[in-house]
Amino acid sequence: MSVSRRNMILGMAAATASTKMFAQTVRACPFRLAVINDEISPDFDHACYVASRDFSLQWIELRSMWNTNISALTSAQIDESRKILGKYNLRVTDLASPLFKTDLPGAPVSKESPHRDKFKADFDYKEQDALLDHLIDLSKQFGTDRIRCFDFWRLDDPKPFRAEMNRKLGEAAEKCAKHNLVLLLENEMACNTGSGEEALAVLNAIPNPAFMLNWDPGNAATFPGNVPYPNAYDALPKNRIGHCHVKNAKRLPNAKWDWEPVDIGIVDWVGQFKALQRDGYKYGVSLETHWRGGGTAEASTRISMKGLKDTLQKANIPC
Repeated sequence: MSVSRRNMILGMAAATASTKMFAQTVRACPFRLAVINDEISPDFDHACYVASRDFSLQWIELRSMWNTNISALTSAQIDESRKILGKYNLRVTDLASPLFKTDLPGAPVSKESPHRDKFKADFDYKEQDALLDHLIDLSKQFGTDRIRCFDFWRLDDPKPFRAEMNRKLGEAAEKCAKHNLVLLLENEMACNTGSGEEALAVLNAIPNPAFMLNWDPGNAATFPGNVPYPNAYDALPKNRIGHCHVKNAKRLPNAKWDWEPVDIGIVDWVGQFKALQRDGYKYGVSLETHWRGGGTAEASTRISMKGLKDTLQKANIPC
């Protein structure tokens, strides 16, 4: 065998070994590392390009595209979205839907409802059942088994209405279970489950395994004095966490707050990531930037994604 041919064979073997090592490194990530698409751009193709090519992600979370909420896309837009996902080899962690982000009938009108960003969606209570049916169909089209929801705009005193909220959530979870889907309740400060402690109470009240938590430590951190990790997280049933949003926050005077990049702020993400890995968590870890200190949504998301990956590295998690 000639020297040149031997060198060529050795080079090919080395390249193959390198490729296998890279693939093993990618597979070693215990989470479905993702980003919410519209935190990058309303242009879905561009958002997927950034997620796949620049962020090296295999997963993406869908909320709105082309300034249209995921739940209001036309058939043509759905088809185009699926083609774009295939183009960039991206899988969908979940549908970040607006389900139950509305006022609860019979309860006082929430002070949150008139001015909150609904991410291009505006469905009243009477439309929620039809919305859920549509989301179930969309989940199948987009190849995901998870639908995110809320539990109505926050009331000053939710106690008299908690049973009805839980009934509605439980009913929706039962419908999802029939389709082998998971309903994810996000803890959202503008809704009636905002902190980890409030989430625990709802999970205990609705034991259906198809009803899980979209754990958002950044949202929990907006409550004065709240410690999302380790305090709130340690109390949560780990087998009921089905998705995780990643962002950070800082507290301002007079109980106010503002968003921060992932690696800056109240939430101890290094500790939280280590705990998720320790507890066998294997679902979505999705960047929900919100912070706009980078000037634009895309620039801010790029900065925050770097912070997320730096934090994972500090936690010695290979993602």
